[in-house]
Amino acid sequence: MSDVPESPPRSWAEVDLSALRHNLAVAGELSNQQVMAVVKASAYGHGLEAVASALEQEEVAFFGVANVGEARRLSETGVRTPIYLLGGTFPAEREEVVAHNWLPCLNTMEEAHHFDELARNRGTVVEAHLTVDTGMGRGGFLPADAPAALEAIRTLPGIKVSGLGSHLPSADEDVEFTRSQFETFDSLIESLPGRDQLKHVHLSNSAGLLGYQSRTTTLVRPGLLLYGVSPLNEHSATLRTVMTLKSRVAVIRDLPPGHGISYGRTFVTTRSTRVATIGIGYGDGYPRTLSNHTPEVFICGHRAPLLGRVTMDQVMVDLTDHPGCSPGDEVELFGPNIPVEEVASKAGTIPWEVFTSITPRVQRVYSG
Repeated sequence: MSDVPESPPRSWAEVDLSALRHNLAVAGELSNQQVMAVVKASAYGHGLEAVASALEQEEVAFFGVANVGEARRLSETGVRTPIYLLGGTFPAEREEVVAHNWLPCLNTMEEAHHFDELARNRGTVVEAHLTVDTGMGRGGFLPADAPAALEAIRTLPGIKVSGLGSHLPSADEDVEFTRSQFETFDSLIESLPGRDQLKHVHLSNSAGLLGYQSRTTTLVRPGLLLYGVSPLNEHSATLRTVMTLKSRVAVIRDLPPGHGISYGRTFVTTRSTRVATIGIGYGDGYPRTLSNHTPEVFICGHRAPLLGRVTMDQVMVDLTDHPGCSPGDEVELFGPNIPVEEVASKAGTIPWEVFTSITPRVQRVYSG
């Protein structure tokens, strides 16, 4: 029925690509180093293809992804920026990595020997970075073992080690440990023979580049910072909000005192209450754990509290003190007026999870 207009989205996420580019520039200015843009998990839920297209024009050094599925999807967009795999690879994935010239990180000698064999069989050389475990415990060579590992891998004809990296587990929580981690990493780099062959030396995530200094690194790996959230509160003002999650008022009703709201009747009205039903829920990724933790939304120019439990497809909001709202009005669930950090805190989680939990049925709408 081509003559029937398509309805507007019930819930959607507005993604400001100009804000994304601004935040990338902040990362570069603060660190004075090259930037690997971390775009794993569909660019933290913002949309891999659109984000990569916007950042491709900004001459980032790498796109960082979590696995080969993400690397494949990114390659299919036609980007020319090198694609870096942030985690270890399964044996069955490695031939595809070599074939597409994606850059793996090497965590073990088993990985290195396998990549060497695959590259030689193809008559090519795979460029890779060595991973050093300075405290994350997730992968890589221990600092004491790294020099010998690097020396051994450099003898493999199918591998060119062009970089070395590590990861910060608690840069936003434990200053003393993180400083010691930087010292361990910097001292290791300074001690390595052939250090000048390592073009890319990297340690800092968003919190690392905001709060710490390295003597040796040449590259930073911001993730959350790119999407407008600082893991260190004092830097929040320099960043711009990238994603705003929105929905609409579906129904407005007047309910009497003593009326339950939502499943479990965890909220019961104590006065005559004007209740709006909003067309978003945990099926869209709005956290169910917000239920009964005093979350608020932004509606008709005001904050208004949620009532009762978050359901799969809808939430209810108290509009008793805001009589000017109507069905169809826009509602901000998080964004410039309701910070995602606030939503995450009340949900008992972190902004990373809130972003990446927004489901595909929430349409992404791009500007800038």
